[in-house]
Amino acid sequence: MPAPASHRLLDQLRPNLRLVFVGTAASTRSAELGHYYAHPGNRFWRAIHEAGITPRRYQPNEFAELIALGIGFTDLCKTGAGMDHQIAAETIDVPGFRAKIEEYRPRTIAFTSKKAASLFYGRPSSGIALGRQVRETRLPEIFVLPSPSGAASGSWTLEPWRELAAWIAA
Repeated sequence: MPAPASHRLLDQLRPNLRLVFVGTAASTRSAELGHYYAHPGNRFWRAIHEAGITPRRYQPNEFAELIALGIGFTDLCKTGAGMDHQIAAETIDVPGFRAKIEEYRPRTIAFTSKKAASLFYGRPSSGIALGRQVRETRLPEIFVLPSPSGAASGSWTLEPWRELAAWIAA
């Protein structure tokens, strides 16, 4: 379901970031507030702190401050909002995302769900493992993280987030 343009989450990108988090699309709550991972049941902000990616626990309304830490944000769909199954396939812009990666050249990208990674790779999520992926030429290092959404509680683990933290600290 497309969200009004005023409700889109703006990319937080600049050249040579150490890490860019990539979701499928903004949640309805994130689109309403204009903050990444804004739903109270979302584990994102707790996870990046507990894993050691950030020095303190940030709040969703502080997402823009992470650019100073070399951390950016974007989504594969910039025009829709909702749960993954609510996002229209034609609004997923993998070529646009690839262009952003080529333009900004982050050191690492981390998909915040297997669904986002499956859309990027063009294969079912069942064939995608969590953690660091096999490196492809012309792409940064890629990690796939379990979704921090409260709706994905059954598959939650902090370990891939810790693996990412160790990688970006190296």
